[in-house]
Order: sequence, then C-alpha cells, then structure tokens
Amino acid sequence: MTPTLVPHHPARDWAEIQERMLVPLYEAVYDRLGVGARSRVLGLGCGSGLALLMAAGRGARVAGVDRDHARLALARERLPEGAVSTAGVPEGGPYDVITAFHTDAGLGEELAALTRSAQPGAAVVVAGWGPPERCATASVLRVAARLTGWRPSERDDLEEVVAEAGLRPEGSGRVACPFGYADRDSAVRGLLSTGDFDAAVRATDPDQVEKELLEALEPFVRADGTVWMANVFRYVIARVP
Repeated sequence: MTPTLVPHHPARDWAEIQERMLVPLYEAVYDRLGVGARSRVLGLGCGSGLALLMAAGRGARVAGVDRDHARLALARERLPEGAVSTAGVPEGGPYDVITAFHTDAGLGEELAALTRSAQPGAAVVVAGWGPPERCATASVLRVAARLTGWRPSERDDLEEVVAEAGLRPEGSGRVACPFGYADRDSAVRGLLSTGDFDAAVRATDPDQVEKELLEALEPFVRADGTVWMANVFRYVIARVP
C-alpha cells in the first residue's frame, strides 16, 4: 500500500483527531481527585488544552505549560481565560492539582523544580501507556522503536518519575482509552501528531515512516474502513510532601 501523502499539520491534527482519545483518562483522574469549583489545575505538557478545558468545565481554575508553540496557540483559543505559557509556572497558583498526562524524558526533574514551590498536599498525576499486552497500539509504535530505538513508557517508569521528583506516592489506576479513526489517513495523521514518531521522521524518509505506519495499522482496519485499537493507559497519583 502506498502512503497517503496528505499534508500533515501536527498541532491541529493532535487537537482535531488524536487528543480526544485520552478523554477517558482525563475524566477518570478528575473524578478520582474530585476536581471542581475549588480546584486550581496546572497542566504540564497541556498540548492544545482539551484536558484543561474539561477541568474548566467542572468549574476549576486552570493554567498550562507546553513547549510546542503551535499547540499552545490552539490552547489559547480554547482557554481565553486560562493562563498558558511555554516556560515557567503561569500565574494563578498555588495549584492543588498538577497533571502530566504525557510523560517524557526529564519530566522528573521538571516536576521536582515545580513542586518545590507547590503547596504541601497538592496532587500530582503522571500518566503513560499501560502494559503492552493491553495496548493494541504497541504494535504500531514498534515502527518508531525499530527506526530510532524509541520506546513507550514501561511498567515502573511512572513510579520512577514520582521518586525522582521527591513526591509521595498515593495510588494508581488504569483506564481504557481505545483509539478509533474514521479511516487510515486519519489514523496516520493522528499517530504522527503524538510526537512519538518525530525522531523516526527526522532520521528517515517521512514517506517511508508513513508507509510503514499504514502497514502496521492494517490488522486494525475494519470492513467499513475505520481503524480501531483497544488500549489501556495507566496513571499514578502522588502528593507534594
């Protein structure tokens, strides 16, 4: 099968296709922590702001930080009353809920620097992929792993982030987050928008990455052309000492 060669706009593809796949995770965490009108929520790696928008819908005051300027511009459109920035902690604290729904390298150090000024008892949530055997998308992510050595988070990675940040673990949970797409092209665009394949795109021919993604997705294409992959995500809740 040949690549679709449809122009990609990663930030908008994330906002319009991929981000909603994690809504069950956001809802589960907010329900467990009782996020509501008295909450002040800070999102690290807030992306285009859907998780913060959902918290704001519960009455919470929200703010976010993200290194991606394009995603942050979309977050500002969604959250005209929210404070979002590319660096540092936005005004509006102290925050009693700090979320990192998309873990990456260096997050432990970032959390440690942030939580030194957070109020004691504030909840910190880190999240990532669940067990590979429970995540159909794991087989698709192997495209990135094979091309660049990238790997998704493993069983104890979240606990290591919490320990590195000097936080007190409180509990954890798992949430089903199936990835469903209207067609193959939407699936490729959505997955490429996650950032998990960025290194592979830089290291190889982007068309080749797209071609291999299409091949890896084929087992998950239904008779009507839609794409469906069952996944489980995991989160850990910790507290600022």
